[in-house]
Amino acid sequence: MIKNVIFIFVSLLLISCGKDHVPKPYGELRLEYPAPKYQKFENNCAYTFEYSDFASISDAKRPCWYYINYPKMKAKLFVTYYPIQNDFADHIKETEKMVYEHTVKASSIDTKSFEYPDKKVYGNFYELKGQTASNLQFYITDSTKHFVTAYLYFNTRPKPDSLAPAVNYIKNDMKHLLDTFEWKK
Repeated sequence: MIKNVIFIFVSLLLISCGKDHVPKPYGELRLEYPAPKYQKFENNCAYTFEYSDFASISDAKRPCWYYINYPKMKAKLFVTYYPIQNDFADHIKETEKMVYEHTVKASSIDTKSFEYPDKKVYGNFYELKGQTASNLQFYITDSTKHFVTAYLYFNTRPKPDSLAPAVNYIKNDMKHLLDTFEWKK
């Protein structure tokens, strides 16, 4: 009997000695996008700008409305144009309404105003953080005749950590778009 107990005890000691199993840590996905090369967007509308060759442009529902598509990121920048007809304040209110509808899900909304007086280009750039449907938005106006808005949407559930590389890439493209935006004479 004692031999059996010693045998079981020694067997348990031998079996229990070994490497501790540790779960693998989660791997981080590293997304890299090509350095953008910009091209000028020409159209029959009142404006022009430069956009990345990583994107493509397609027509939207109305004249002078466009989608700037990022197919590899499953993202679209929806660009709209409205002529101002004594309704400038209404356009501003509608744009701000579109931004601030996201306050339910947004952890913060950063607003940056910009102006290029020599080109008569003025507006606001909005960065929405958190699990929002749209991460980046802006409006551009000359405050007398023209009003352009843009909203970024991804064809996926809002996951801020996963989308961060794509949002940053498109954010830089949007800033370039704003820097090169001009009204046609």
